[in-house]
Amino acid sequence: MRYSKLFLPTLKEAPAEAEIVSHRLMLRAGMIRRLSSGLYSYLPIGLRSLMKVEKIVREEMGRAGAQEVLLPMVQPAELWQESGRWDRYGKELLRLKDRHGRDYCLGPTHEEVITDLVRREVRSYKDLPLNLYQIHTKFRDEIRPRFGLMRSREFVMKDAYSFDVDDEALEITYQAMYGAYCRIFERCGLDFRPVEADTGSIGGHASHEFMVLAETGEDQIACCTQCSYAANVELAPALGLTAYSCADEEDMRRVHTPGKRSVEEVIAFLNVSPSSLVKTLVFICKNGPIVALVRGDHSINEVKLKRLVGIEDVALADSATVVSATGCEPGFAGPVGLAGRTRIIADNALKTLKNFVVGANEPDWHLLGVNWGRDLPWPEFADIRFITPDDPCPRCGGRVELKRGIEVGHVFKLGTKYSEALHAVYIDDSGKERPIVMGCYGIGIGRTVAAAVEQNHDSLGIVFPAPIAPFDCVISIVDMTDDAMSFVGERICSELEAKGVDCLLDDRRERPGVKFKDADLIGIPIRVTVGRRLREDGRVEIKVRASGESVFLSVDDAADEVFKMLKDICSSRRVCSFK
Repeated sequence: MRYSKLFLPTLKEAPAEAEIVSHRLMLRAGMIRRLSSGLYSYLPIGLRSLMKVEKIVREEMGRAGAQEVLLPMVQPAELWQESGRWDRYGKELLRLKDRHGRDYCLGPTHEEVITDLVRREVRSYKDLPLNLYQIHTKFRDEIRPRFGLMRSREFVMKDAYSFDVDDEALEITYQAMYGAYCRIFERCGLDFRPVEADTGSIGGHASHEFMVLAETGEDQIACCTQCSYAANVELAPALGLTAYSCADEEDMRRVHTPGKRSVEEVIAFLNVSPSSLVKTLVFICKNGPIVALVRGDHSINEVKLKRLVGIEDVALADSATVVSATGCEPGFAGPVGLAGRTRIIADNALKTLKNFVVGANEPDWHLLGVNWGRDLPWPEFADIRFITPDDPCPRCGGRVELKRGIEVGHVFKLGTKYSEALHAVYIDDSGKERPIVMGCYGIGIGRTVAAAVEQNHDSLGIVFPAPIAPFDCVISIVDMTDDAMSFVGERICSELEAKGVDCLLDDRRERPGVKFKDADLIGIPIRVTVGRRLREDGRVEIKVRASGESVFLSVDDAADEVFKMLKDICSSRRVCSFK
């Protein structure tokens, strides 16, 4: 590809709309352009990286036994009503009507459509297992699209759906897809972690997220430093318990705390530690208010709370509900006197607490020296908080680290959630009708490219992993008016392309500095510079983008060395796209 013919509008400065590194650099590098809120066009080099990810995905999906299909993006409301998600999915589901007034939606996911397809075609256990996938556009009407491709409304996704006879067969398929996902992200050259995760709106009874580690990641994950355990903090069990105190129980007493509402204000005013204060949080659900108690230095985990009470619609109560449930406004509410009036759930870390501080259910007052069993009944205890670095690993008891990650893939064991709702059944070997057991497996293709940029960049621009870089090598001809330089540049480009290397020949009549800056911004793994050294001693410079290391070689050796370097770069990340 000749740079002079390539549609590649780079920018010196990022538009004001760009908030994170990947958004800024992908705009500056001419990979994407914004059409409207959450809607982006892929320009040629952005599409090249996207297609390289797609190629890896297709190869690994085929290796795992999945077959590619293409399903409609516009989906009839009847299917979503049949599954029960038409009303439950929320405003992210973009609904529309056709000219006949019939209801449709733009597909945010395709569980209903694929289940409908399979229920019409699969009859017998002999037709199973079946694993179908597509790479297609999805649309979710995000309330606040942001961060470029990280949270856009329209995006490219690989979604696969498996169909098995029972849970044991699903486990085999699930592990095959789990392995395929590990290979995909390894081949993309990414530092990632598979983590245990919540199933969210997709449903099912088990799932794993694949997280690309990056400081700017929206998600937080807990990783053990001694074993392979990793989980989204929404799911990770918090097992740490303080030792039982031998201190004598103090008398409970009221203390005036004028205007001291927050944990920080109360502990500073009373000169106590945050771990001795108990926060009282009121949540509302269809069964009425729930009071949740956690230590002042811990945070409530709403996902765990929802799982515990078995109700999806659980939300932090407004001030009026807090007053109704406790008799006091937020900031001074406490659990003393609430027993029998509402359900009270205390975090496990509170079991061993003595002489703690709570709100007095009276404006500007708190209670000190509160103890279980004397001042208030022992409550229902459960794990309802986020894990912290002070908690042990749930698997081995080792030390836990909290890292930030970007979700690029998610696999689910759906079970019979959709097959039962849509009556997708098969006849087993005894002639009995049984629901098909399903799995679901998604990868954000564009998000994977953006996550690669978030994880791999420096002050000069993108530092793409070689397997998904838009080009493998850029050949910069310093002076296009010099016939010898032009000839050598063309020769090296031809020799590399003959070896299967994807080359960009920078034949623009631009200053060398402009060419070098653009090559660094785009993040092409290797740059070959044909410049003044060619005149002096017949050599060209070969520079590795990631390390900045460079060598000078003869023209005859240049193509072989570039090819070798690319293989080394790929093998160092346990991947290789060069045969």
